[in-house]
This record gives sequence, C-alpha cells and structure tokens, in this order.
Amino acid sequence: MSPIPPPGPLRTLSLATLANTVGSGLWLAGAALYLTRDVGLSAASVGAGLTVAGLVGLTVSMPLGSLADRRDPRTLRAVLQLCQAVVAAAYLLVGSFPAFLIVAVLELLSASGNLAVRAALVAAVGGPDGRVHAFATLRAVANLGIAVGAGLAGFALAADTHLAYQVLVAGNATTYLVSAALLLRLPAYPPAPRPRTAVGRRRGRALRDGRFLAVSGASAVLALHLTVLTLVVPLWAVTRAGAPPPVVSAVLLTNTVLTVLLAVRLSRGANGIVPAARQLRRAGLVLAAAMLLYAATAGLPTAPAVALLLVATVVHTVGDLWHGTAGAGLAYDLAPPDAVGAYQGADGLLAGLARAVGPALLTLVVLDGGVPGWLAVGVLFAGVGLATPALARWALATRPAPEAEDRAPASSGRAG
Repeated sequence: MSPIPPPGPLRTLSLATLANTVGSGLWLAGAALYLTRDVGLSAASVGAGLTVAGLVGLTVSMPLGSLADRRDPRTLRAVLQLCQAVVAAAYLLVGSFPAFLIVAVLELLSASGNLAVRAALVAAVGGPDGRVHAFATLRAVANLGIAVGAGLAGFALAADTHLAYQVLVAGNATTYLVSAALLLRLPAYPPAPRPRTAVGRRRGRALRDGRFLAVSGASAVLALHLTVLTLVVPLWAVTRAGAPPPVVSAVLLTNTVLTVLLAVRLSRGANGIVPAARQLRRAGLVLAAAMLLYAATAGLPTAPAVALLLVATVVHTVGDLWHGTAGAGLAYDLAPPDAVGAYQGADGLLAGLARAVGPALLTLVVLDGGVPGWLAVGVLFAGVGLATPALARWALATRPAPEAEDRAPASSGRAG
C-alpha cells in the first residue's frame, strides 16, 4: 500500500516531503565520502565541524517556530527550502575546513529552523484532529524518500569520481527547489488569532512552561534510541556480536521498510494528551525490551546473533514508531493553539540536545560497558516511559480552558 495519501493538501505536502527526503538520502549516503575523498577533509574535521554546526543550528529552532505562529508556515517553509537549496549547492565551492564549517553552520541553521516550521505546517494541514496522522504519514513518506535517495547515491559512490560527487551535491540542491515549488501549491494558512493576554508573554513562553518541558524532555530522552539504531547497533553488531558488515545494511533496511509499512497504522491512538502519554509509556517499555534483545546477542554464534539482531530491530522499530507519533501528539496537544510553532521549536530544541549528546554518551555506556550498558539504557527507557503518563497529567492539570485563552479557536487557520 502506498504511503502517499489521497488527493488534497496532505498529498501535496507528502510529495514535497518525498522530494526533499530523496535529497536527504543522497546527502546522508554520500556526504562523508564527498567531503573526505573529493574535498580532502579528514574524517575528524568533518565530525568536529558537524558537531559545532549542529549545536549552533539549535539556536534558531524556537525563533523560527515562533515566527511560524505569526506568519503563513507554508510560505515560510518554502523560503527556507530555497535557502537550503543555495546552501546545499555551496558545498560545490568547499575546498577547506573553514569554508566547510561556514557552509555546515548555514546548513544546520536552516535545517533546524525548517524542522520547527515544518511542525507548524503539519499542524495546519492536518488540523487538530488529523495532525498526528499527518505526522505519521509524512514519516513513512520520508523514510521512502531517504531509501530512494540513498539508493541513487550508490551510483555516485560506485563511480567515486569528482564529477559523480558533483552531480550528487547538485542533485541534493535540486530536490530543495522541487520541494519548495510543491509547497507553494498548498493553500495559505493564516496564523491563529493571538489572544490579547498572550501578546505580552509570547516571547520565551514555551521555555517558561516547565510542565511542558518535563513531558517534552521525557520524549527527548527516549529519542536517544535513534542514536542506538544508527550508531551503536552497527558498531555493536560488527565488533561485539560478530556479525558480518552487510548485516548493518539489513538492520537499517528492516527499520526503513517497517517504518514505511507501519508508521500510519501505529499512529492510531495518539490523539489527545492522555492517550498519547499511554502510547509513549508503551514505547518506552518496548524500546527497553529491544535493548535487552540487543544485549543478548553478545557471545552468540554468528547465525543466531544475526537473527536476534533482526528480531531486536523489529521490536525497536515498533517502539520507535510509537515514540514518534506519541511525542508529536503530546507536543501538539500541550501547546496553546496560537503558539504551536514556538512549542514545537522548544520540543525540537530538547530533541536536538539529545541528538547532540547521544553519540558520545551511548558509545561510552554501551560499547565500553557491554551488556550492563545495554541494561542501563533499557532501564532508562522503561523508567521514562512509565513516568510519562504522570508527567502528562501534571501538565494537563494546568492547561487553560479555551475561555482563559480569550476563546482562541483551536482550528483557526487550520485546514484538513
């Protein structure tokens, strides 16, 4: 079954996402080799530059999310995609580390802001009752696009020539232009009217909402599982489980295929704060079970270890999908209707911090700690998952009624 939805705004947004993520797949698969083999940078300098750029990029998440509350998120995201096209093309001019660092910072600034604006646009297209479904649909489409892009990048990597790498970079830049053009086919989404009482307290509003940050922080901790799958599991599989390197591709392909097939189906039941919190609890427990399965591969013969790695990845993917939709549902439903972008920016900021610390933390805990490290991560995921419903009820207890928000309509400026 195709992940592309029926005709309408969500289909248009899905096609824009597909174009965008084909480029993401091209760049994710080819960036490291382009920058090291063609540009001539060292792997260490690429890693350091991306770390710095990633941390700098987090600074625009909230400002641009807030801007999406005051402007049409469709137009704002299209403008950001055009900026990303220019920055992506600028990699063709990189010939030194300072030039790479400048371009990488610009890339991560625009990408981080784009994520916050995208969240506001998804809320506008899906409406209050359909935004979690829209989020899940776009995630399935994104995984399909990344898989296609990574497959296309294989041709450039196989050729391993300067021209092939240049075509790869240009292809990535072009997909941003296609995505921007598709976004402009969407209708405009005027911002929700701002209650007069909220005008003076809008700036920094999300960062002052401690109860929202507690729930979002719990989701951010669970987001460490993304680093587990993309970094820790590949290294563990080869160095500790004794699996041959091609198994890494099988693990990632299993996750991608299941995401495309199951993302929409497993998004059900995440509408509303209490149901989403329960789903996040299930996600934490399932992810904890996956950590135990990964740990159990240590010391097994190769064939059983490979089989168990794949089973663990299936379990991991279910937890991953539940976490994604439940986390999105909580971030949307706990946000005031006139500040969805700002709250999504704060949520993205916390998730970005988790992505920043995840590689160093998890490689230390799991790869150096072995089986006890896996158990510790599993206990962390289970504990956070179990705590989430109580945190959500705590946050819900202080959510103002619509009348307290000057009757700001929840569906104002939103379209299905």
